[in-house]
Amino acid sequence: MKLFRHGLPGQEKPALIDPQGQARDLSGVIDDICAETLTPAGLQSLRAIDPQSLPLIATPGRIGVPFANPGKFICVGLNYADHAAEAGAEVPKEPILFTKWSRPTGANDPVVLPRQSLKTDWEVELGVIIGTQARYISREAALSHVAGYCVINDVSEREYQLERSGTWDKGKGCDTFGPIGPWLVTADEIPDPQNLDLWLEVNGKRFQNGNTRTMVFDVATLIHEISQFTTLYPGDIISTGTPPGVGMGQKPPVYLQPGDEMRLGIAGLGEQTQRVYAWDAALLD
Repeated sequence: MKLFRHGLPGQEKPALIDPQGQARDLSGVIDDICAETLTPAGLQSLRAIDPQSLPLIATPGRIGVPFANPGKFICVGLNYADHAAEAGAEVPKEPILFTKWSRPTGANDPVVLPRQSLKTDWEVELGVIIGTQARYISREAALSHVAGYCVINDVSEREYQLERSGTWDKGKGCDTFGPIGPWLVTADEIPDPQNLDLWLEVNGKRFQNGNTRTMVFDVATLIHEISQFTTLYPGDIISTGTPPGVGMGQKPPVYLQPGDEMRLGIAGLGEQTQRVYAWDAALLD
């Protein structure tokens, strides 16, 4: 299934994409797509519904975050060896983990530059959404805890991340720096998360082309490793790292400017498009 939510912020309604690619309204069946919906029982209940019985949505409008009230937003750094090389860093011996403070935003919502930001960058990433509680999970059992997958743009302010004291979180958690979606694609539709093409363009120029098979630590390993440090719950998000081609790695570096447009996608998981804006608090609502 491809699940999504549409409508103004705070007023989103649940929906799905049927096998013919048409949007169908779920609001007569469930109030919203939430953590409980992402559990095996919740997803099985939705699978029992004939999509053709659901009302068509002619024009969904704004696409929101695919599920309400996301949990932890956990990210993985330098998880592609060629991206580590362009960053001038060693390939990590175990996953580098950090968190995003910001709440996720819709796939096509604005990206707002922080005040005086000069080095805001892009990163297309495979997102993993947890569906069942996981702590000290074996690698072999890890994928059974996945509800689904999505596209994430791990927008990053490199000066804040790398040139100021403290953790990476300063450059990763700025408002609007976590577009997610457009859909949550359930795990049964993605039999091999380690063979997905992913790409990103800025103003029509292709900067990132990669495949998840070149991850240093695959999805199962990441879930196993993260579960050694914290309990994962339904609705938690893992952003699994980016392939090469980020702005910081260009010669000379290229960073986002107001008016730029990012377009990115992952095979089978849909596409995002974001316009970049200078700081404006009104765009954060």
